[in-house]
Amino acid sequence: MFWNEPNNLSHWDFEIDPEWRIFASMVKRAGEAVAAVAPGMRRVLGGISPIDPGFVQVLERHGALDAVDAVAVHGFPLDWNHWTIHEWPCKLAEVREVTRLPVWVSEVGVSTFGADEVQEFGLRRTAELLIGRAPRIHWYSLYDLPRAWPATTRHREAEGSAYYRHFYMGLLREDGSPKPALRQFPEYAPHLGICQWFHYEDPRLDDAVGWLKKLNVRHLRTGLSWADSFRPNALEWFDRQMAALEPFDVTLTFCFTPEHCGIRPHHTSPPADIEQFADFCSRMTARYG
Repeated sequence: MFWNEPNNLSHWDFEIDPEWRIFASMVKRAGEAVAAVAPGMRRVLGGISPIDPGFVQVLERHGALDAVDAVAVHGFPLDWNHWTIHEWPCKLAEVREVTRLPVWVSEVGVSTFGADEVQEFGLRRTAELLIGRAPRIHWYSLYDLPRAWPATTRHREAEGSAYYRHFYMGLLREDGSPKPALRQFPEYAPHLGICQWFHYEDPRLDDAVGWLKKLNVRHLRTGLSWADSFRPNALEWFDRQMAALEPFDVTLTFCFTPEHCGIRPHHTSPPADIEQFADFCSRMTARYG
C-alpha cells in the first residue's frame, strides 16, 4: 500500500502539492517499481480519509491509478466523520461509481473515548454493513495508542476531543487488558482483519502476534516507515517485525517522508525526488514480498 490518508491534512502537505500531482507521480513510480521486482503483487492506493470520490477522480486523471490494483478508504463515523455508521454502503457505492478498481476498507474503527459500549455497538454494526461488501476490511486497531506517544495529527491537543479519541481505538487497553468488544471480534474473523501500526522497536510486537492468533485474524495491515529506515539498526527492526508477522496475510503500507528527503523537513512533505520513495518501496518489496 502506498501512503496513508493522502487527502488528510495530517499526512500530506497540500500547500506544496495542492493538486496532488506530485503524490500521483510518486504513487505511479512506486507502483511500477514494485511490479518490476514482484510481478503480480497487489498494489493498493493508500486509504483515503475523508472518503472523497472526487479525490479518486483527480488521481485517475493524473495517471496514478494505472499503477495500482485497488483503492482503499478509511471511515470513522462514530468518532470523526460527518456521516452516520449506517451510510457505509452508500460511501462504498460512491467510490465504486468513479473507479473500476476494487474498493478496500483499510481502516474502520470506533473509540472507547465515551464508553466501552459504543465500541461494542460499532463493531457489530460495522461487521453487518461491510462484510460481503468489501474484499478486504481492517479493523483499527488491536491496541490503544499509549498516552506517552503522540498521535500523528497536525494540531494535536488543539483539536480537543478529536485528538484524544486517537488513544482509545484499540480492542486492548494500553496496559494490555481486554475491552468488552474484544470478546465479540472472533465472531467476525477472519472476514474482519486488523490494522495495527507498530512503532520503531515496538515492545508490543510479540504480544500482538499472540493476540492476533487468538482472535483468528488472517489479514493484517501495518506499515514500514520510509522515515524510520534511516534510524540506527532499522533493517534489523524491520526484519524482526516482518518475521514475527509471517503467519498473516500482510498489507504493508509504505509512508512518511524522511525529513532530509522532503521538499520541507517534515514527514508529510512530498519528497524532493520521487525516485527515492520508489526505491524504498522496491527494496522493501524485494526483501519481504
